[in-house]
Amino acid sequence: MKIYFFPASSCRCECFSFICSIFMVCSLRSLFLYHLLFHSVSAFSPSWIMSASKTTTARYSLYDVPVSNHGARCRIIVYKKQLPSSEVSIVSPAELGGLKSPEYLALNRQGKMPLLSENAGGGLCIPESDTICRYLMSEYESFGPSFLPNNPRSNLIARIHDIYISPIQGCMYKPSPPFGAFYNRKNALAELQRQLSVIDELIDDNGPYVLGDEISYGDAALFPTMIFVKFMLPKFGVSQALLPSKIQKWFDRVIEVDSVFSKVNEEVLESLKKWDEAGRWNSIWLAGANKDYNADTIFDKIIAGQIPSTKVLETEDVLCFKDINPVAPAHVLVIPKDRNGLCNIRKSSPEHVDILGKLLVAAGVVAKDTSLGFGSGGARIVINDGEDAGQEVPHLHLHVIGGRQMTWPPG
Repeated sequence: MKIYFFPASSCRCECFSFICSIFMVCSLRSLFLYHLLFHSVSAFSPSWIMSASKTTTARYSLYDVPVSNHGARCRIIVYKKQLPSSEVSIVSPAELGGLKSPEYLALNRQGKMPLLSENAGGGLCIPESDTICRYLMSEYESFGPSFLPNNPRSNLIARIHDIYISPIQGCMYKPSPPFGAFYNRKNALAELQRQLSVIDELIDDNGPYVLGDEISYGDAALFPTMIFVKFMLPKFGVSQALLPSKIQKWFDRVIEVDSVFSKVNEEVLESLKKWDEAGRWNSIWLAGANKDYNADTIFDKIIAGQIPSTKVLETEDVLCFKDINPVAPAHVLVIPKDRNGLCNIRKSSPEHVDILGKLLVAAGVVAKDTSLGFGSGGARIVINDGEDAGQEVPHLHLHVIGGRQMTWPPG
Protein backbone atom coordinates (compact mmCIF):
# COMPACT_ATOMS: atom_id res chain seq x y z
CA MET A 1 0.00 0.00 0.00
CA LYS A 2 1.40 3.40 -0.99
CA ILE A 3 0.27 6.65 0.59
CA TYR A 4 1.34 9.87 -1.07
CA PHE A 5 1.68 13.04 1.00
CA PHE A 6 1.23 16.48 -0.48
CA PRO A 7 2.11 19.77 1.22
CA ALA A 8 -0.97 21.73 2.09
CA SER A 9 0.42 24.80 0.34
CA SER A 10 0.21 23.05 -3.02
CA CYS A 11 -3.49 22.31 -2.67
CA ARG A 12 -5.87 24.41 -4.70
CA CYS A 13 -8.82 24.16 -2.38
CA GLU A 14 -9.38 24.11 1.36
CA CYS A 15 -11.13 20.73 1.18
CA PHE A 16 -8.17 18.97 -0.43
CA SER A 17 -5.78 20.68 2.01
CA PHE A 18 -7.85 19.43 4.91
CA ILE A 19 -7.81 15.84 3.62
CA CYS A 20 -4.04 15.94 3.11
CA SER A 21 -3.49 17.17 6.64
CA ILE A 22 -5.55 14.29 8.01
CA PHE A 23 -3.31 11.75 6.28
CA MET A 24 -0.21 13.33 7.81
CA VAL A 25 -1.39 13.24 11.44
CA CYS A 26 -0.42 9.70 12.30
CA SER A 27 0.60 6.71 10.23
CA LEU A 28 -1.79 4.33 11.96
CA ARG A 29 -4.71 6.67 11.62
CA SER A 30 -3.78 7.35 8.02
CA LEU A 31 -3.82 3.63 7.22
CA PHE A 32 -7.18 3.25 8.90
CA LEU A 33 -8.71 6.19 7.02
CA TYR A 34 -7.24 5.00 3.73
CA HIS A 35 -8.82 1.59 4.18
CA LEU A 36 -12.11 3.14 5.27
CA LEU A 37 -12.30 5.54 2.34
CA PHE A 38 -11.05 3.34 -0.48
CA HIS A 39 -11.86 -0.24 0.55
CA SER A 40 -15.34 0.24 1.95
CA VAL A 41 -18.57 1.48 0.49
CA SER A 42 -20.15 2.37 3.82
CA ALA A 43 -20.45 6.03 2.96
CA PHE A 44 -22.09 5.36 -0.41
CA SER A 45 -24.30 2.27 0.14
CA PRO A 46 -27.73 1.64 1.64
CA SER A 47 -27.49 0.85 5.33
CA TRP A 48 -28.92 -2.66 4.85
CA ILE A 49 -25.80 -3.96 3.07
CA MET A 50 -23.51 -2.79 5.83
CA SER A 51 -23.41 -4.89 8.96
CA ALA A 52 -20.96 -6.87 11.05
CA SER A 53 -20.78 -10.62 10.47
CA LYS A 54 -20.52 -13.29 13.10
CA THR A 55 -17.12 -13.10 14.77
CA THR A 56 -14.55 -15.13 12.84
CA THR A 57 -10.84 -15.08 12.09
CA ALA A 58 -11.44 -15.07 8.32
CA ARG A 59 -11.41 -11.82 6.41
CA TYR A 60 -14.62 -12.80 4.59
CA SER A 61 -17.43 -15.25 5.24
CA LEU A 62 -19.14 -16.82 2.22
CA TYR A 63 -22.62 -17.84 3.36
CA ASP A 64 -23.61 -20.82 1.27
CA VAL A 65 -24.75 -24.47 1.32
CA PRO A 66 -23.53 -27.30 -0.92
CA VAL A 67 -26.75 -27.71 -2.92
CA SER A 68 -26.80 -24.09 -4.14
CA ASN A 69 -25.77 -23.89 -7.78
CA HIS A 70 -25.30 -20.14 -7.49
CA GLY A 71 -23.15 -20.57 -4.41
CA ALA A 72 -21.20 -23.33 -6.17
CA ARG A 73 -19.94 -20.91 -8.80
CA CYS A 74 -18.47 -18.80 -5.98
CA ARG A 75 -16.90 -21.90 -4.47
CA ILE A 76 -15.26 -22.70 -7.80
CA ILE A 77 -13.60 -19.27 -7.73
CA VAL A 78 -12.49 -19.76 -4.12
CA TYR A 79 -11.17 -23.29 -4.73
CA LYS A 80 -9.38 -22.53 -8.00
CA LYS A 81 -7.68 -19.47 -6.54
CA GLN A 82 -6.77 -21.56 -3.49
CA LEU A 83 -7.90 -18.84 -1.14
CA PRO A 84 -7.00 -19.85 2.43
CA SER A 85 -9.68 -20.05 5.09
CA SER A 86 -8.04 -17.04 6.73
CA GLU A 87 -9.24 -15.05 3.70
CA VAL A 88 -12.58 -16.68 2.81
CA SER A 89 -14.42 -19.03 5.13
CA ILE A 90 -17.44 -20.91 3.75
CA VAL A 91 -20.22 -20.78 6.35
CA SER A 92 -23.78 -22.12 6.43
CA PRO A 93 -26.50 -19.48 6.93
CA ALA A 94 -27.74 -21.77 9.71
CA GLU A 95 -24.95 -20.38 11.87
CA LEU A 96 -26.87 -17.11 11.91
CA GLY A 97 -30.22 -18.82 12.40
CA GLY A 98 -31.11 -19.36 8.75
CA LEU A 99 -31.89 -17.20 5.73
CA LYS A 100 -34.90 -15.52 7.35
CA SER A 101 -33.33 -14.87 10.74
CA PRO A 102 -32.94 -11.24 11.84
CA GLU A 103 -29.16 -11.74 11.97
CA TYR A 104 -28.96 -12.90 8.37
CA LEU A 105 -31.48 -10.37 7.09
CA ALA A 106 -29.34 -7.65 8.64
CA LEU A 107 -26.63 -8.72 6.20
CA ASN A 108 -28.87 -9.37 3.20
CA ARG A 109 -32.43 -8.11 3.22
CA GLN A 110 -33.30 -10.37 0.29
CA GLY A 111 -32.87 -13.37 2.60
CA LYS A 112 -31.06 -15.37 -0.07
CA MET A 113 -27.67 -16.90 -0.62
CA PRO A 114 -24.86 -16.82 -1.44
CA LEU A 115 -23.63 -13.81 0.47
CA LEU A 116 -20.07 -12.58 0.94
CA SER A 117 -19.61 -10.68 4.18
CA GLU A 118 -16.51 -8.84 5.33
CA ASN A 119 -16.02 -9.73 8.97
CA ALA A 120 -14.50 -6.48 10.16
CA GLY A 121 -16.97 -4.36 12.08
CA GLY A 122 -19.22 -2.51 9.63
CA GLY A 123 -17.66 -4.46 6.78
CA LEU A 124 -18.89 -4.86 3.23
CA CYS A 125 -21.70 -7.33 2.47
CA ILE A 126 -22.12 -8.50 -1.12
CA PRO A 127 -25.19 -10.52 -2.15
CA GLU A 128 -25.75 -12.16 -5.57
CA SER A 129 -23.36 -14.74 -7.00
CA ASP A 130 -22.30 -12.77 -10.08
CA THR A 131 -21.34 -9.73 -8.01
CA ILE A 132 -19.54 -11.92 -5.46
CA CYS A 133 -17.54 -13.72 -8.14
CA ARG A 134 -16.51 -10.54 -9.91
CA TYR A 135 -15.44 -9.03 -6.60
CA LEU A 136 -13.34 -12.10 -5.76
CA MET A 137 -11.77 -12.10 -9.23
CA SER A 138 -10.80 -8.47 -8.75
CA GLU A 139 -9.81 -8.55 -5.08
CA TYR A 140 -7.71 -11.70 -5.54
CA GLU A 141 -6.50 -11.01 -9.05
CA SER A 142 -2.97 -12.23 -8.24
CA PHE A 143 -4.24 -15.55 -6.85
CA GLY A 144 -4.59 -18.50 -9.23
CA PRO A 145 -6.32 -18.20 -12.62
CA SER A 146 -7.82 -14.87 -13.63
CA PHE A 147 -11.06 -16.43 -15.00
CA LEU A 148 -10.78 -13.99 -17.91
CA PRO A 149 -13.28 -11.53 -16.44
CA ASN A 150 -13.28 -9.32 -19.56
CA ASN A 151 -13.67 -12.06 -22.17
CA PRO A 152 -16.90 -11.32 -24.09
CA ARG A 153 -17.76 -14.94 -24.97
CA SER A 154 -17.27 -16.10 -21.39
CA ASN A 155 -19.38 -13.22 -20.11
CA LEU A 156 -22.07 -13.91 -22.70
CA ILE A 157 -22.35 -17.54 -21.55
CA ALA A 158 -22.72 -16.36 -17.95
CA ARG A 159 -25.21 -13.67 -18.95
CA ILE A 160 -27.46 -16.00 -20.94
CA HIS A 161 -27.38 -18.42 -18.02
CA ASP A 162 -28.27 -15.75 -15.47
CA ILE A 163 -30.96 -13.96 -17.48
CA TYR A 164 -32.70 -16.86 -19.22
CA ILE A 165 -31.97 -20.04 -17.23
CA SER A 166 -31.61 -19.04 -13.57
CA PRO A 167 -35.11 -17.48 -13.29
CA ILE A 168 -36.80 -20.65 -14.57
CA GLN A 169 -34.55 -23.37 -13.10
CA GLY A 170 -37.12 -23.86 -10.33
CA CYS A 171 -39.28 -25.76 -12.82
CA MET A 172 -36.97 -28.71 -12.11
CA TYR A 173 -37.45 -28.79 -8.34
CA LYS A 174 -40.03 -26.33 -7.00
CA PRO A 175 -43.50 -27.66 -6.10
CA SER A 176 -45.53 -25.15 -8.11
CA PRO A 177 -45.36 -22.17 -10.50
CA PRO A 178 -44.50 -19.49 -11.29
CA PHE A 179 -41.09 -20.25 -12.76
CA GLY A 180 -39.89 -16.83 -13.81
CA ALA A 181 -42.33 -15.67 -16.47
CA PHE A 182 -43.81 -19.16 -16.88
CA TYR A 183 -46.92 -20.47 -15.16
CA ASN A 184 -46.66 -23.78 -16.96
CA ARG A 185 -43.97 -26.30 -15.98
CA LYS A 186 -43.94 -27.96 -19.40
CA ASN A 187 -43.27 -24.67 -21.14
CA ALA A 188 -40.58 -23.71 -18.63
CA LEU A 189 -38.81 -27.05 -19.07
CA ALA A 190 -38.92 -26.62 -22.85
CA GLU A 191 -37.54 -23.08 -22.63
CA LEU A 192 -34.73 -24.21 -20.34
CA GLN A 193 -33.66 -26.79 -22.90
CA ARG A 194 -33.89 -24.22 -25.70
CA GLN A 195 -31.57 -21.85 -23.84
CA LEU A 196 -29.07 -24.68 -23.37
CA SER A 197 -28.95 -25.08 -27.13
CA VAL A 198 -28.19 -21.34 -27.44
CA ILE A 199 -25.27 -21.67 -25.02
CA ASP A 200 -24.10 -24.82 -26.78
CA GLU A 201 -23.28 -22.73 -29.85
CA LEU A 202 -20.81 -20.69 -27.78
CA ILE A 203 -18.85 -23.66 -26.37
CA ASP A 204 -15.39 -24.46 -27.76
CA ASP A 205 -15.46 -27.95 -29.22
CA ASN A 206 -11.97 -28.86 -28.03
CA GLY A 207 -12.13 -27.95 -24.34
CA PRO A 208 -11.57 -28.83 -21.63
CA TYR A 209 -13.05 -25.43 -20.73
CA VAL A 210 -15.83 -23.50 -22.46
CA LEU A 211 -13.27 -21.28 -24.24
CA GLY A 212 -10.73 -24.02 -24.86
CA ASP A 213 -7.52 -24.43 -22.86
CA GLU A 214 -8.04 -21.66 -20.28
CA ILE A 215 -10.65 -21.58 -17.54
CA SER A 216 -13.06 -18.65 -17.56
CA TYR A 217 -15.93 -17.25 -15.59
CA GLY A 218 -18.30 -18.93 -18.05
CA ASP A 219 -17.16 -22.31 -16.72
CA ALA A 220 -17.89 -21.34 -13.12
CA ALA A 221 -21.31 -19.88 -13.95
CA LEU A 222 -22.56 -22.74 -16.13
CA PHE A 223 -21.15 -25.88 -14.52
CA PRO A 224 -23.19 -26.10 -11.27
CA THR A 225 -26.50 -25.67 -13.08
CA MET A 226 -25.59 -28.47 -15.48
CA ILE A 227 -25.32 -30.74 -12.43
CA PHE A 228 -28.94 -29.82 -11.68
CA VAL A 229 -30.00 -30.43 -15.28
CA LYS A 230 -28.38 -33.84 -15.56
CA PHE A 231 -29.83 -34.99 -12.25
CA MET A 232 -33.31 -33.51 -12.47
CA LEU A 233 -34.54 -33.44 -16.07
CA PRO A 234 -34.77 -37.24 -16.39
CA LYS A 235 -37.38 -37.16 -13.61
CA PHE A 236 -39.64 -35.33 -16.07
CA GLY A 237 -39.24 -37.90 -18.81
CA VAL A 238 -36.40 -36.13 -20.60
CA SER A 239 -33.89 -38.49 -22.17
CA GLN A 240 -30.58 -39.16 -20.43
CA ALA A 241 -28.94 -37.63 -23.52
CA LEU A 242 -30.41 -34.35 -22.40
CA LEU A 243 -27.50 -31.96 -22.75
CA PRO A 244 -26.57 -30.53 -26.15
CA SER A 245 -23.50 -32.25 -27.55
CA LYS A 246 -20.87 -29.57 -26.90
CA ILE A 247 -22.09 -28.90 -23.35
CA GLN A 248 -22.14 -32.64 -22.64
CA LYS A 249 -18.59 -33.08 -23.94
CA TRP A 250 -17.37 -30.06 -21.96
CA PHE A 251 -19.13 -31.20 -18.78
CA ASP A 252 -17.63 -34.69 -18.88
CA ARG A 253 -14.18 -33.47 -19.83
CA VAL A 254 -13.88 -30.71 -17.22
CA ILE A 255 -14.80 -33.16 -14.42
CA GLU A 256 -12.15 -35.53 -15.74
CA VAL A 257 -9.26 -33.05 -15.92
CA ASP A 258 -10.05 -30.51 -13.18
CA SER A 259 -10.26 -31.71 -9.57
CA VAL A 260 -12.10 -28.56 -8.45
CA PHE A 261 -14.99 -29.20 -10.81
CA SER A 262 -15.02 -32.85 -9.74
CA LYS A 263 -15.18 -31.71 -6.10
CA VAL A 264 -18.03 -29.28 -6.71
CA ASN A 265 -19.89 -31.93 -8.70
CA GLU A 266 -19.69 -34.28 -5.69
CA GLU A 267 -20.75 -31.54 -3.26
CA VAL A 268 -23.89 -30.67 -5.22
CA LEU A 269 -24.77 -34.25 -6.14
CA GLU A 270 -24.58 -35.42 -2.53
CA SER A 271 -27.17 -32.83 -1.54
CA LEU A 272 -29.42 -33.57 -4.52
CA LYS A 273 -29.41 -37.26 -3.63
CA LYS A 274 -30.58 -36.35 -0.12
CA TRP A 275 -33.42 -34.34 -1.67
CA ASP A 276 -34.33 -37.38 -3.73
CA GLU A 277 -34.23 -39.75 -0.76
CA ALA A 278 -36.53 -37.39 1.13
CA GLY A 279 -39.08 -37.68 -1.69
CA ARG A 280 -38.80 -34.13 -3.00
CA TRP A 281 -40.03 -35.04 -6.50
CA ASN A 282 -42.79 -37.43 -5.41
CA SER A 283 -45.43 -34.71 -5.33
CA ILE A 284 -44.07 -32.47 -8.09
CA TRP A 285 -46.26 -32.28 -11.17
CA LEU A 286 -44.96 -34.32 -14.14
CA ALA A 287 -42.39 -36.04 -11.91
CA GLY A 288 -42.85 -39.05 -9.67
CA ALA A 289 -46.43 -40.32 -9.68
CA ASN A 290 -47.89 -37.08 -11.03
CA LYS A 291 -47.80 -37.92 -14.70
CA ASP A 292 -50.65 -38.14 -17.19
CA TYR A 293 -50.96 -41.81 -18.17
CA ASN A 294 -54.50 -41.49 -19.57
CA ALA A 295 -55.10 -42.47 -23.17
CA ASP A 296 -55.79 -39.92 -25.88
CA THR A 297 -59.42 -38.95 -26.37
CA ILE A 298 -61.55 -37.77 -29.26
CA PHE A 299 -60.54 -34.22 -28.31
CA ASP A 300 -56.89 -35.03 -28.98
CA LYS A 301 -57.86 -36.19 -32.47
CA ILE A 302 -59.84 -32.98 -33.04
CA ILE A 303 -56.85 -30.92 -31.91
CA ALA A 304 -54.59 -32.91 -34.26
CA GLY A 305 -57.01 -32.36 -37.15
CA GLN A 306 -57.71 -36.08 -37.49
CA ILE A 307 -61.43 -35.51 -36.83
CA PRO A 308 -63.16 -32.46 -38.35
CA SER A 309 -64.79 -29.82 -36.17
CA THR A 310 -66.42 -26.43 -36.56
CA LYS A 311 -63.89 -24.14 -34.92
CA VAL A 312 -65.10 -20.82 -33.64
CA LEU A 313 -61.99 -19.64 -31.77
CA GLU A 314 -58.42 -20.85 -31.48
CA THR A 315 -55.40 -19.56 -29.56
CA GLU A 316 -52.01 -21.02 -28.81
CA ASP A 317 -53.41 -22.88 -25.80
CA VAL A 318 -57.19 -23.12 -26.28
CA LEU A 319 -59.54 -24.52 -28.93
CA CYS A 320 -63.26 -23.69 -29.14
CA PHE A 321 -65.62 -25.59 -31.46
CA LYS A 322 -69.34 -26.28 -31.82
CA ASP A 323 -70.78 -29.24 -29.94
CA ILE A 324 -72.11 -31.82 -32.41
CA ASN A 325 -75.00 -32.55 -30.03
CA PRO A 326 -76.14 -29.05 -28.99
CA VAL A 327 -78.62 -28.61 -26.14
CA ALA A 328 -79.39 -25.02 -27.09
CA PRO A 329 -79.29 -22.77 -30.19
CA ALA A 330 -75.69 -21.91 -29.24
CA HIS A 331 -73.46 -24.61 -27.75
CA VAL A 332 -69.66 -24.41 -27.91
CA LEU A 333 -66.99 -26.56 -26.24
CA VAL A 334 -63.84 -24.88 -24.89
CA ILE A 335 -60.84 -27.18 -24.31
CA PRO A 336 -57.14 -26.90 -23.48
CA LYS A 337 -54.98 -28.07 -26.39
CA ASP A 338 -52.58 -29.70 -23.95
CA ARG A 339 -54.55 -31.75 -21.44
CA ASN A 340 -51.53 -31.79 -19.10
CA GLY A 341 -53.27 -34.14 -16.68
CA LEU A 342 -56.56 -32.25 -16.63
CA CYS A 343 -58.90 -35.19 -17.20
CA ASN A 344 -61.36 -33.32 -15.01
CA ILE A 345 -61.42 -30.26 -12.80
CA ARG A 346 -60.61 -32.33 -9.70
CA LYS A 347 -57.19 -32.98 -11.21
CA SER A 348 -56.40 -29.28 -11.22
CA SER A 349 -53.53 -27.92 -9.16
CA PRO A 350 -51.46 -24.72 -8.90
CA GLU A 351 -49.75 -26.00 -12.08
CA HIS A 352 -52.98 -25.29 -13.97
CA VAL A 353 -53.80 -21.76 -12.81
CA ASP A 354 -52.66 -20.25 -16.11
CA ILE A 355 -54.62 -22.54 -18.43
CA LEU A 356 -57.76 -22.43 -16.27
CA GLY A 357 -57.76 -18.66 -16.56
CA LYS A 358 -57.28 -18.85 -20.32
CA LEU A 359 -60.19 -21.28 -20.65
CA LEU A 360 -62.52 -18.89 -18.81
CA VAL A 361 -61.36 -15.91 -20.85
CA ALA A 362 -61.99 -17.85 -24.08
CA ALA A 363 -65.43 -18.88 -22.81
CA GLY A 364 -66.24 -15.23 -22.15
CA VAL A 365 -65.21 -14.24 -25.67
CA VAL A 366 -67.36 -17.00 -27.18
CA ALA A 367 -70.37 -16.08 -25.04
CA LYS A 368 -70.32 -12.53 -26.44
CA ASP A 369 -70.36 -13.66 -30.07
CA THR A 370 -73.93 -13.10 -31.25
CA SER A 371 -73.06 -14.56 -34.67
CA LEU A 372 -72.90 -17.95 -32.94
CA GLY A 373 -76.47 -17.57 -31.63
CA PHE A 374 -75.71 -16.17 -28.19
CA GLY A 375 -78.00 -13.41 -27.00
CA SER A 376 -77.20 -10.21 -25.13
CA GLY A 377 -78.63 -11.69 -21.95
CA GLY A 378 -75.65 -13.94 -21.34
CA ALA A 379 -74.84 -17.64 -21.43
CA ARG A 380 -74.44 -20.61 -19.13
CA ILE A 381 -70.89 -21.88 -18.69
CA VAL A 382 -70.73 -25.44 -17.37
CA ILE A 383 -68.02 -27.89 -16.33
CA ASN A 384 -69.24 -31.45 -15.92
CA ASP A 385 -66.81 -33.15 -13.56
CA GLY A 386 -66.89 -36.92 -13.55
CA GLU A 387 -69.45 -39.55 -14.49
CA ASP A 388 -72.04 -38.45 -11.92
CA ALA A 389 -72.01 -34.96 -13.45
CA GLY A 390 -72.41 -36.31 -16.98
CA GLN A 391 -68.82 -35.89 -18.18
CA GLU A 392 -68.33 -38.12 -21.21
CA VAL A 393 -64.82 -37.23 -22.41
CA PRO A 394 -61.95 -37.40 -19.86
CA HIS A 395 -60.36 -34.18 -21.10
CA LEU A 396 -61.38 -31.04 -19.22
CA HIS A 397 -63.84 -28.96 -21.23
CA LEU A 398 -66.24 -26.09 -20.70
CA HIS A 399 -69.73 -25.98 -22.24
CA VAL A 400 -70.78 -22.48 -23.28
CA ILE A 401 -74.56 -22.68 -23.80
CA GLY A 402 -76.92 -19.89 -24.83
CA GLY A 403 -79.51 -18.56 -27.25
CA ARG A 404 -82.43 -19.44 -24.97
CA GLN A 405 -83.66 -18.89 -21.41
CA MET A 406 -82.00 -21.25 -18.94
CA THR A 407 -83.73 -22.68 -15.89
CA TRP A 408 -82.44 -23.48 -12.41
CA PRO A 409 -81.60 -25.86 -10.95
CA PRO A 410 -80.14 -27.74 -13.91
CA GLY A 411 -81.19 -31.35 -14.34
